[in-house]
Order: sequence, then structure tokens, then C-alpha cells
Amino acid sequence: MRTATTVEASGRATWQETLDFVVEAEKLGLDICWVAEAWGSDAPSTLGFLAGRTQSMLLGSGIMQVGVRTAVAVAQAAATLNEMSDGRFLLGLGPSGPQVIEGLHGVPFARPMTRTRETIEIVRQALRGEKVSFSGRTMAVPLPDGEGRPMRLSSAPQPDLPIFLATMSPKMLELTGELADGWLGTSFVPEGSAAYFTHLDAGLAKAGRTRKDLDVCQGAEVAFAADEDALRAMVATRKKELAFSLGGMGSATTNYYNDAYSRQGWADVAAAVRERWQGGDRDGAAGLVTDEMVLGTTLIGTEDMVRTRLGVWRDAGVDVVRLYPAGETLDERLTTLGRALDLVREVG
Repeated sequence: MRTATTVEASGRATWQETLDFVVEAEKLGLDICWVAEAWGSDAPSTLGFLAGRTQSMLLGSGIMQVGVRTAVAVAQAAATLNEMSDGRFLLGLGPSGPQVIEGLHGVPFARPMTRTRETIEIVRQALRGEKVSFSGRTMAVPLPDGEGRPMRLSSAPQPDLPIFLATMSPKMLELTGELADGWLGTSFVPEGSAAYFTHLDAGLAKAGRTRKDLDVCQGAEVAFAADEDALRAMVATRKKELAFSLGGMGSATTNYYNDAYSRQGWADVAAAVRERWQGGDRDGAAGLVTDEMVLGTTLIGTEDMVRTRLGVWRDAGVDVVRLYPAGETLDERLTTLGRALDLVREVG
């Protein structure tokens, strides 16, 4: 397996700490750094800066949200970042959810699958160096009945630039298998991986492709516990975080994290956690999260536990493990990351 991490410039660390972390992670041998934007800093600005401060690691948008930029603007950013990084850029896209798309950006979230498909078609058309001409259900270029005519980007064609999709729902997973070069996954339980791979494989088959044609990149927090007491404390803390994902992410009616856990065998618990959270009982919601749910979707434990778990991830079909190293300080996070990278190399 190859290794990756995700950073966000407006996260808990200062910008300088984030930069130092990425630079040192590259020295440790990390393969890929994804940059998130969520509802904080934008990804392209951060990626442009990191392109000038790194030499070998791949850099990816993890993710740029579909619908908040025009498809051609996405293609322009991708082409620019790929040129700035000497071909090290990976374009990660995702539909996000109604709270961010509608609540923050004021853009309709309707037809996310169609919008994603049409965005990819336009982006690839632009990156091939063709004149952009497209008419779909959610977008049209040039604008119909306007004065514009089809144009091509003035930058050099980059038809092989990889596109990854961050998806969770069955239909979006199928779209990923059909169109994308890679999948950015989350809330992944190897033992329940059929909840994802069944749909990814259906999309791959539709396009005449196999799993070898799709780079599977899965993410999880990694943390090392010295003993059972430390492990119990870690799990208790993560229960609160997982309760937020199950009950507070997305909107009151749309929560892809809750849906993902439900499809992997925890439907009753996920529904109860959401009900408690939406009702304002945050502690009660966290109390319903089980140890199994936390340990199943993270890489937390003793060194032997994490090593074994990495092997399970590898055997389940994960090509790239995206590590979120625990630690209160920069040194602690880098130490955790270094230990995890060594274990991934052992597992192979």
C-alpha cells in the first residue's frame, strides 16, 4: 500500500504548523498529501503554495466541491496546479452535501450525481485541449442563446491528469467506478467493504474496467496506545467525534456518514445516535456509539493491533491508506505518522 494524509489550512493547526507538517511528512516518505477545503480555506490556494515547497510527493484536492465553481474553472485550477507541481497533481472532486452547498454557497444541491458526471465530462474535455462545448441537464457551455462561442484553454493539454471522486452513496459509488481514476473513501470498515465495493464494481463493469483500473484510497485516524487504559480513553474520545458524524454532519434529512454506517451493519445504532443528537442530547448520542464502531473504522490501538489492522485493509483491496495521525503537537503528530509509515512498509 502507498500512504497519504489530508490537511486543511484552516484547521486546528496554524498555517506554519501545517506547512511544517507537510514538508516533514514528505521527508518521512509520505506518497500523497490531500488538501481539504470543507467550509474553511480553499484547496487550490493551499495546493499552489505546497507545490512550491515540496519536491516529490503527489498533491491532491481532497476535495474541491462540485457545483461551487464552474466546471471550466475546476479544469483551469487543475491544469495550473499540475503545471506548478511538475505533474504531481491529483484532482479530487466530490458532491459534498446540502448544508455546505446550499447553506454556505447558496447553490442548489439538486441532482448531485448528474452535476458530478457533467463536471467530469467538461473537465476532461478542457484538459484534452478541445474547444469546450457541452449541453447537459445542469450546465451548458457556452451559454445557450448568448454571444459566446466554444473556446479551448490556452494551457497545454493534460489529458492524463487523474480524477478521484469522494463518494459514499450507492449511485455515486457506481459513478465513481464508471468514470474516475480513483476513489477517496471514508467511514470504511473492511469487514463491511461490500457496502462500497459492490457498487464500485458495478460501475467498473459498466465501463468495461476492473478493480485494477481504480485507485482505492481510504482514510482513518491512526493513534498508538501504550496499554489498555490508554486505548479505552482513546476510544471514548472518538465516540464523541463519531456521534457528531452520525448525528450532526449534513442536514437534518441528509447524512451520508449515517447512511454508510447503516449499510455496514449498524443501522439501528446509527439511527438512535442521530435521533439523540438531533434532539440535543450530545452525551447520550456518544454513549450509544460502540467500541466496535470506533475500532472498525480507525487505526487505533497498540502497535501490533495497528499492524494487523493494516493487513486487513490491504487484503480488503485498499491501495492507498490515508493517515490522520493523532497528537497534540506537531512533533507528536509527526512521530505518530512516522511509526505508521513504518508499519505500512512492513505490511507491504
